[in-house]
Parts: sequence; C-alpha cells; structure tokens
Amino acid sequence: MSQGKHLAHIMGGLMGKINTAANKDGIIHRLLKWLRSGKGQRTVIIITFMSVPLLLLIVFAYLPFLKMFEFSFFNMKYIGERKFIGLDNYRDVLTDKEVMNSLKLALYYLVGSFVQLALALYFATMLSFKTKGGSFFKGTIFFPYLISGIAMGFMFRFFYTRGFVFDTVLTWLGVELENLPYWLRDKGVNNMALVATSVWKYMGQNMVLFIGAIMSVDKDLYESASLDGANRWHQFCYIILPSIKTIVVLNMILSITGSLSAFEPPYVITGGTRGTSTFFLLMHNMAHRHQKVGKASAMALILFGLILIVTIAQKLIFKYALSDSNEDISKKTARMIKKQRAKEAQQ
Repeated sequence: MSQGKHLAHIMGGLMGKINTAANKDGIIHRLLKWLRSGKGQRTVIIITFMSVPLLLLIVFAYLPFLKMFEFSFFNMKYIGERKFIGLDNYRDVLTDKEVMNSLKLALYYLVGSFVQLALALYFATMLSFKTKGGSFFKGTIFFPYLISGIAMGFMFRFFYTRGFVFDTVLTWLGVELENLPYWLRDKGVNNMALVATSVWKYMGQNMVLFIGAIMSVDKDLYESASLDGANRWHQFCYIILPSIKTIVVLNMILSITGSLSAFEPPYVITGGTRGTSTFFLLMHNMAHRHQKVGKASAMALILFGLILIVTIAQKLIFKYALSDSNEDISKKTARMIKKQRAKEAQQ
C-alpha cells in the first residue's frame, strides 16, 4: 500500500508539472497572438517610444543631477580623495562677494531680456500682416539666432575693439573718438555692450514664436474690431495680446531664466574680466579651472533654485495679477463676434 501511495504521489507531481507547462505554453501562445494583432503592435510601439526617451532622460539628466547633488556636500576634485564637509560649500557660495557680485550682473541681462521681448513683439506684430519685403525682414532678423555663440563672440569682440567697426560708425555720425569709452574695458558700459549682443542674437527667435502665435488669431476679430472703430493699437491690446498670452509668458520665462544663466558673451568676448563674470561663467571657472567640483556643484544647485523660484513667481503673477482683465476682454470680443454671426445667419 505504501508503494502504491508513493507511486500515486509521483504520478500526481508529474501531471502537475505537465499541466503547468501546458498552461505556460498557452499563455505564451496567447501573448504571441496578441503581439501579432494590431492592438498589440500599437501598444509595443507606444511603450518603445515612451521608454527610450525616458531612459535617455534618466541616464543623462536625472542621474547626473543626483550625482551633482551628492558632490555638493564634498570637498573634492575630479580625480582624488573626497572629504565630506556637509553644507560648507553652500555657506561659502552665499558668503562669497565675487559670487554675489556676479548675481547682480543678472540685472543687466534681465533688463536686456525685456528690451529683447519688446522689440521681438513689435517686429512680430508688424510682420504678421502684409508688409513690403516682409519675408526679407523676417529672415534678416532671425538670421543672428542661427550663428554659433562662439562665432558671435569673436564677431563682437572685433566689433567693439577700440577704433574698429562700432567706433568708426559713431565717428561717421560726428562723435569724436576721444569721447567714446572703451566698450569692453570700461566697467560702466562693458556689461551693457555684452547684453546688447544677447539682444541681437535671440530677438529673432522670440519674434518667430510671436509671429506663429499671432498668425493663429482669427482674422474675423480684426474685421469686427475695425467696424467698431478700433485702431491698430486697440487691436493689439485687446485682440493680439490676450490671444498670445501663453507664448508671451513662455518667452518671458525663457528670457529671464536665460538672463540668470548667461554664459557665451562674457566667456568669449571678455573672458569674464573687468567685472563681466556672470554667475554661470564663475561656476564654469570654479569647476574646470580651479577644480573645486564640490563648490561648483553647490553653485549649480543654487542657480537651479533661483530659476525655479523665478519661474514659479512669474506664473503666479501672470495667473492672478495680469490675466483676468485680458481674459474678460477676449471673452467679450468672442461673444460679440458670435452674436454678430448669429444675426447675419438669421438675415
């Protein structure tokens, strides 16, 4: 009897394994059938297109950011021993006068970003309508954005050199050369000269974004407003500006964050000398020249925090302080047009 029970137990185990294998084969068969179907292929394509960019983002963005956060607590170089010092790097950055002075330079670039946006919006509004030579002017204004930042720096280094292009043009206009400052040496004007190069380079990019947004505005709005006696200025204030508010906010965020991380003009044109070293340039020198990787990492995280605070503040200001009136106006204009179209349809 015991042998019979033992044999039955063995046979039961074998049958269980056979059933498990059969179930696995059935699951694999159903899975392969689902993958061959249209729904399965669409799912695989979606997962692939989502996973590859996400993997690249994790490997080349999130992991380096976490490592930089770790490095900010160490006194270290690229090669050599690391010494844990806690928050000393952050304390050194916040008490360093040179670092604080470099943050003040962001105000120059901040003012320049508003000038840049104003000019871009002006040219975009003008060139969005029928203008003689409009395509030529669009290409001419956008062309500087296509130039490499390094090449632009060398161009403007030559442009601002004493007695060269800019000084020559001003002397043609009647200004004496002796009365002109040294554009890249004089601490009173050198940062303004560098900001002007950034305005010249990036204005075209903002203009193209504005033109794309303005071209999407319904043309009937202009006709309806002109019938009510609205001039071009009224159309800009009550039709164009409310309709492209999202692009305006986006360009302002990009411009202001760019002013906090300005790098190419001071790096190429002046090398950060004579009071032109921005926060980003100082951080670059700290990491690659002085090999203070821990302190440079702390500076990068502080810059990230500043950009995050400025971005959130901008969104809150536009959401709660500046958006209500424009939205009301645009909604009233849309309702007016709908009523007018309904009357025309009834007639």
